[in-house]
Amino acid sequence: MQAMLHDLLHDLINTWMGWVINWGYWGVILLMAMESSILPVPSEVVVPPAAILAALPNAEMSFWGVVLAGTIGSYIGSVVMYVCALWVGRPFIYRYGKYFFMPQHKVETAEAFMRKYSTAGIFFSRFLPVIRHLISIPAGMARVNFAMFSLTTITGSAIWCWVLAWFGDKVGREHPGILESPEALIEAVKSESHLIVAGVILIAALYAIMKYLTREKS
Repeated sequence: MQAMLHDLLHDLINTWMGWVINWGYWGVILLMAMESSILPVPSEVVVPPAAILAALPNAEMSFWGVVLAGTIGSYIGSVVMYVCALWVGRPFIYRYGKYFFMPQHKVETAEAFMRKYSTAGIFFSRFLPVIRHLISIPAGMARVNFAMFSLTTITGSAIWCWVLAWFGDKVGREHPGILESPEALIEAVKSESHLIVAGVILIAALYAIMKYLTREKS
């Protein structure tokens, strides 16, 4: 069973990377929209391969074009989830979310994160696994101001896409031919990206401390 799941994941990753290779910017936009929704598409197999391809001679994509396409896709997926959560509400999501890759405990984790860090949590979430896929749901359920939701989502997504593109360009130069091994690409990017994730967690912690120290006394 485990071997079957591994083979399925391998095939999916190859398919997704094929979309990037064959469809260029449109593949990046589509996959990053999926990544920002309930569909479990890892951004590590979307933006880094696109950045590697953009660095090749006579490439049809550019580094900043990849960052822009990734940001647009992330925003589209996030808005779709925000609107869906706004329409269907918390009871529906808690009851039926498990059938759409949204088990209640994961949604509650995202809700707790947003409550703790307010709208800044939407920004921070773009750098964190699992939470970044789900944060738009509690934002929609809580009816967060759409302009603020858009601003924090676009800003966080743009930075994360830039980070992934930078890592992709770096990894591609250090490991020629890495696109032939999707698993190796994911591991290489993850090994490089742990510092940025740690940095975001530190910023979030400092924000929480600041918010606590400046709270109004009752």
